[in-house]
Amino acid sequence: MDWKVFGTVFTTVFLAEIGDKTQLATMLYAADVQRSRWTVFLGSASALVVAAAIGVAAGALVGKAVSPHVLKWAAGLGFIAMGLWTIVRA
Repeated sequence: MDWKVFGTVFTTVFLAEIGDKTQLATMLYAADVQRSRWTVFLGSASALVVAAAIGVAAGALVGKAVSPHVLKWAAGLGFIAMGLWTIVRA
């Protein structure tokens, strides 16, 4: 296992997930005293694992057709575009 890649991916995804709508929805479910915290945790964790698996599979397919250099540029430009769009809409 490449621990540097693991650490980079873990840190990036962890920071991206803090305070997002998925975490807020999970907190709302967990706040209901009639719901089992373990059931909420397992449901939320399973959904994140499946979403990550889809992302990895899609990335593997796209990576076969598009060079990593082009993907890095496209991802960077996409994040810049989303940031600008967010600022303009605010």
